Amino acid sequence: MKAEKSLRFCEKGHKFYKSTDCPSCPICDKENKPTSGFLSTLSSPARNALVREGIDTLQELANYTEKDILKIHGIGPASIPSMRSSLEEVGLSFKE
Repeated sequence: MKAEKSLRFCEKGHKFYKSTDCPSCPICDKENKPTSGFLSTLSSPARNALVREGIDTLQELANYTEKDILKIHGIGPASIPSMRSSLEEVGLSFKE
């Protein structure tokens, strides 16, 4: 059974429907998606979760273990390979 979607409005006035209590606006998320850098390779929930935690550079990401990152609400296991690859491209890795 699917959860019922409710009509929401973001602070910019965009109208959207959500079935969860997640406040992010999909329209704003699309408008704010970076065009380059490792954050541009992630889904909106994962990107927003990292930014909310203050993790917006690969150097910052390298200070965490994969397990730490997976504990952050909004990040699932599917995001880890992309993050790992981005770290490896610049000679970094997740903390052991």
